[in-house]
Amino acid sequence: MSLAEIHVQITACRRCPRLVEWREHVGQEKRAAYRDCEYWARPVPGFGDPGARVLIFGLAPGAHGSNRTGRPFTGDASGDFLYPALYRAGFSNQPHAVHRLDGLELKHVYITASVRCAPPGNKPTPVEIGTCANWTRQELAFLSHIKVYLALGKIAHDAILDYHGLRKSAYPFAHGSEYLVGKGILLSSYHVSRQNTSTGKLTVAMFDAILERAKILATSQ
Repeated sequence: MSLAEIHVQITACRRCPRLVEWREHVGQEKRAAYRDCEYWARPVPGFGDPGARVLIFGLAPGAHGSNRTGRPFTGDASGDFLYPALYRAGFSNQPHAVHRLDGLELKHVYITASVRCAPPGNKPTPVEIGTCANWTRQELAFLSHIKVYLALGKIAHDAILDYHGLRKSAYPFAHGSEYLVGKGILLSSYHVSRQNTSTGKLTVAMFDAILERAKILATSQ
């Protein structure tokens, strides 16, 4: 089994009926601005450098972003914030992510999420998160060089703790929090959602600082 084969299996997954129904409904109804686009409307596998030392771990695909394009954080406001930041930090070859064939390449970074299907209201259930944790275990098994788990938001933070078998109450989420987990560091940030970035809860400077910290931790382990 290879990472590419795991991606094929993830893409075919239909284990969560609510998520299957929603992602496919969105793909059929579409948003007016994307009426002429063919939506991916399937689970979104991870993307990036298999030799990555930094794992960026998100919440779930956006209904009209990743669920449309088929690549994490591609085609929506969250990606419009994340990818320029990765470029500034030297983690990518270009600042924009538009579609799967746009030439974007990540360096030393791999991106995936706690849930791989777009959930209604961006709120997966605990059962759905637990079901998708199986894919997390399989995907991360091929990422043997990870030193920093950069969690975007509390759900991602808690999912990484579950992955390592750690009690959530002992490792509370906070922007900029750092914890030793297994052989790496769990570094957490507010999510790069439009809700956070448009209100100033997460600023460009704040997130740039998080990425710089991730680089330091990844090279000092």
